[in-house]
Amino acid sequence: MAIKYRGETFSGYNKPKASAKGTKSHVVIIKDKGKDRMIRFGEKGASTAGAPKAGESDKMKAKRKSFKARHGLNIAKGKTSAAYWADRSKWS
Repeated sequence: MAIKYRGETFSGYNKPKASAKGTKSHVVIIKDKGKDRMIRFGEKGASTAGAPKAGESDKMKAKRKSFKARHGLNIAKGKTSAAYWADRSKWS
């Protein structure tokens, strides 16, 4: 089920993809109160900690912890927040 929204094609709702334009690295389309909404998130070229790995360095653990502490309130807002999607796809 491909969804077209503002010139971009998405594989479905709540499925982040790499962004082809703009300054953000990823984009996702969500349903918010019955309307489609596009959210761009993530800094292009930034090195994130990615998914936790066995034997992860202390530096990466600290980086992940710092991101979650800094953006915790915005992550808690849910799917309408760019921080929620960044946490889900780039930091978890």
